[in-house]
Amino acid sequence: MISEAVATDASSTRIRYFWVVLFAVAFGFVEASVVVYLRALYYPEGFALPLKVMATPHAVIELVRELATLVILIAVGWIAGKAPWERFAYFMVAFAVWDIFYYLWLKVILNWPTGPLDWDVLFLIPVPWVGPVIAPVLISLVMLLSGSVIIGLFAQGKRFHPPAVSWFLAVAGVGFLLYSFVGDTAATLHGKFPAPYRYDFLLIGLFCAAASLAHALVRRSPRSSP
Repeated sequence: MISEAVATDASSTRIRYFWVVLFAVAFGFVEASVVVYLRALYYPEGFALPLKVMATPHAVIELVRELATLVILIAVGWIAGKAPWERFAYFMVAFAVWDIFYYLWLKVILNWPTGPLDWDVLFLIPVPWVGPVIAPVLISLVMLLSGSVIIGLFAQGKRFHPPAVSWFLAVAGVGFLLYSFVGDTAATLHGKFPAPYRYDFLLIGLFCAAASLAHALVRRSPRSSP
């Protein structure tokens, strides 16, 4: 009976995972199409930093749109998962696939980015995040792997409760990654090209994120979820 239940959960997980990924691919196109219009409006000669100042109504709409995007991705994770960590894992998968396909769709539509080191404006809340395209893509790949592993654990009826060390590594990693994007916000806000990107902070952040997941898996309780 237990093996049958596990098999049923695994089948249900595959179906939910498929639809979350399909949604994220489509949503990535929606995001890319909005950026196509914004670039035609503000960067008709082609996108490049420094960041141009947006008209106030457009800036407000863009900030609300970014908040709405996060709400949508969180809602997808909440609907797809059952337990809190499973929901967060589906959110990570949705976010990662959405972000990766956002750049793939831009490449198809605009033939941009021309390379992985092209700079982009990644986010505007609470301040502009800027960095080379390779950075968010690498982060998304780690998120995709982490989310998929956690979802797989739940499909097998296993626990996922990261210990304190995993939390510390995760928070530290997020801190390094965030600083790599917003470390020179003043230059971005004043229409200047930011300082060289801190690839060292990117690598440290990715290492901390991977170590956090690895430590959580090693210390995971072998007992099945209730």
